[in-house]
Amino acid sequence: MTIGGIITAIIFGAIIGGLGRLIVPGKQHMSIWLTIVVGIVAAFLGTGVAHLFGLKTHGWNFWETVFQIVFAVVGVYLVATFWPRKTAR
Repeated sequence: MTIGGIITAIIFGAIIGGLGRLIVPGKQHMSIWLTIVVGIVAAFLGTGVAHLFGLKTHGWNFWETVFQIVFAVVGVYLVATFWPRKTAR
């Protein structure tokens, strides 16, 4: 993986993670880095599921993007529910 691929994964992960946070109702106590990680993982999982269904995964594909966003929503919900929150001192 090249530097360009890593930067693209971070940017795309931030977008997918941000969309996941917008769809999940309520306030999520997550940092931006955690949102990016959830987005990157969701992007990989969504691409994998699209590949399993035999959809093209090169370039842009509507269903691949839908799978990625669904995984991001689930990921954001799980992280917001189970990630420990910092408490005020």
